[in-house]
Amino acid sequence: MKNELKKQIAEGLSKYLEDNCMSQNVFSEQTGINVAYLSALRAGNHNVGATPIADKWYFLIADKIGYKLEKSYWETIPTSQLKRIVVTLEDAKKFGYTNTIIGETGSGKSFVAEMFARKYPVDAFKVIISQSDNINDIIDKILDALKIAGGKSRSKKLIDIQKHLKNMKHQGFTPILIFDEAEFMKQPALCAIKELYDNLKGTCAIILIGTNQLLKNFEKLRKRNKDGMPQLYRRLKFGIRILPVIDRNFSQFLIYIEDKALRRFIIENCDNYGELHDVLMPAMREADRLGEPLTEDFVRTILNMPKL
Repeated sequence: MKNELKKQIAEGLSKYLEDNCMSQNVFSEQTGINVAYLSALRAGNHNVGATPIADKWYFLIADKIGYKLEKSYWETIPTSQLKRIVVTLEDAKKFGYTNTIIGETGSGKSFVAEMFARKYPVDAFKVIISQSDNINDIIDKILDALKIAGGKSRSKKLIDIQKHLKNMKHQGFTPILIFDEAEFMKQPALCAIKELYDNLKGTCAIILIGTNQLLKNFEKLRKRNKDGMPQLYRRLKFGIRILPVIDRNFSQFLIYIEDKALRRFIIENCDNYGELHDVLMPAMREADRLGEPLTEDFVRTILNMPKL
């Protein structure tokens, strides 16, 4: 890595720390980067003593602070879904609300949640739920996000999570827990959300993000009168936020695409913003590399689809 790029990353780090009122020690704890490395590179040094600072640490810093190391081919578009999610998250964080955000697959929910977590690196904590997660897995993921060690029992871990978040609130922070892909939460995990809600209401915002499957799961468990589900639904009922449907004409995205045939191709073949990204990103990068115009035929070649 060239020294000029290292300098730019170091300057970006200093601005990031200043903008987020974060100390080097906290950044070191969050990333695992030796604080001596951080001090050295911010002072314009590429070594600690006689030891060079490896390029991998610069790459890690750049990733953490959102510094782009290569040309960006995908700009953030202020879709109606993005704006609704951001407003919901900002209000929840400020006032300690609990909300459930429901949107279609590929509407940008995970992208915006990650963007929001990067904006508030000290007190915004994002947990991604996977289909195989049980309650213990999810609790451990929360502990990892908070970077704390919990007790041995499930109950003690939940108490430690609550205690840590309450302490953050007392220190002047406005913590928020974001659970992405929440449609994969099973009943025990949802009961844990109820416990967190009851003990952290007004202290820490809690956000569940998922598809309509999450609402169907709520309804199914509530109708079966499963333990804790009617009570949880009552708490979440008026905090449910349904995102607008996806604009499948992709008008905000395709305004920059000159080839009319390519615009038609995208509208006919892409169902959501995620698929649009998967089609355009590799094609735009390759067109730039080869100096080729971005056309339907070129995109079909990149995607290994037969030309018309």
